[in-house]
Amino acid sequence: MSVDPYREIVLDKDGDGPAGQAAELVALARRGVTDLVVFAHGWNNSPSGATRLYSDFFAPFPELLAPGVEAGYAGVVWPSMMFTDEPVPDFRALVTTFPERERTIVRLTELLALAPPEESAFTEFGTLLRELAGVDAEGAAAAGSVSTGAVSTGAVSTGAVSTGSVSAGSVPDFLVADPVETCALFAGALEEAAPGAVLDGGAGRLWKGGREALRQAAYYVMKRRAGQVGERGLGPLLAEVARAAPGLRVHLVGHSMGARLVAYALRGLPGALRPVRSMTLLQGAFSHYAFAARLPHDPGRSGALRDMQLRVRGPVVACHSEHDAALGVLYPLASRAARDSASLTGPLGRLAARDPRWGAIGWDGVQGVPGSARRTLAAALRDGVPASGCVSVDAAEAVRSHGDVGRPELARVVVSAARIGRR
Repeated sequence: MSVDPYREIVLDKDGDGPAGQAAELVALARRGVTDLVVFAHGWNNSPSGATRLYSDFFAPFPELLAPGVEAGYAGVVWPSMMFTDEPVPDFRALVTTFPERERTIVRLTELLALAPPEESAFTEFGTLLRELAGVDAEGAAAAGSVSTGAVSTGAVSTGAVSTGSVSAGSVPDFLVADPVETCALFAGALEEAAPGAVLDGGAGRLWKGGREALRQAAYYVMKRRAGQVGERGLGPLLAEVARAAPGLRVHLVGHSMGARLVAYALRGLPGALRPVRSMTLLQGAFSHYAFAARLPHDPGRSGALRDMQLRVRGPVVACHSEHDAALGVLYPLASRAARDSASLTGPLGRLAARDPRWGAIGWDGVQGVPGSARRTLAAALRDGVPASGCVSVDAAEAVRSHGDVGRPELARVVVSAARIGRR
């Protein structure tokens, strides 16, 4: 690790962790640490990979800190998976992330490899996808009877992920639709996004769509897991630390799904406790309307994290980049698939730009929150970021892909948001 003192916060899929983790962070405050920077990784299938990310990202911090600031560092290690631009996650990553579903994953990957043409194979495939997502037959039937016109805004249930069934209202349409139709829709969506990506015809074409359906099912489960780990794990842990060390200033940082995790941690904080002084979201993989009190396209509804930014004493900074293909194409596809499968036949391309309902906060920043500030990266580095409220920083000049966040410029943005820099 490039910095000291550093601690790891280990949380399982339900947000539980080993005893004594809060006490270790409290001990840092009693040793003189004034500011604690907590970073949550995104989809990454190994704790060692997360630790490398943290070490690289934190390396510039000691040279950036103002006199009198004693910083401590913490990395959240949670069971996630690599977010790649590939149409389907790596089999080993899936098993590592969902060990309780190994037999289901084995059979899913067998079907994808064999690509049988029989309708019964697609029926089995649909059943297995629901098993992976923790959706039982009864829940699927109930979900199939509800309206499918709802729009995904990031307001997803944070109930049990991998063992319990999911409430009907939160089940994505594609998991309850006819599996042949689902595979055909995803194949068509892939062709729209990348012409020539699906060259096969007949059953081969359908199974290419099936590979994307598997990726989307894994994404759906991971999305709920990130919210749960934040709200039930990190949030209560920070509350425990705040009660014992009320003077410790906490600064949250999250990448990709880790941005969703730290944002949902705000929901796990009791309203009277406000230990978080800043939050920086790096290429956040959740809705850009998450903090909105009213959705522009549906004023009767709000984002899943409505007004949660008010639980942060300082700014909530969202770094975004138009070069992030995962959030420019794959995230909107996931959002549309979750709540409106029929619309997958519509034009894709850069979905966030064409239909703002489906955009990610890491693609174009905070949307739907009046008074939010917008800055270029150069301006944020030169002048700093506002002291409070939502701030969107266009980091495209430095961030060229979804995982391209180990940048010293982004470390400087975090320090600016935290108000712990030299100026």
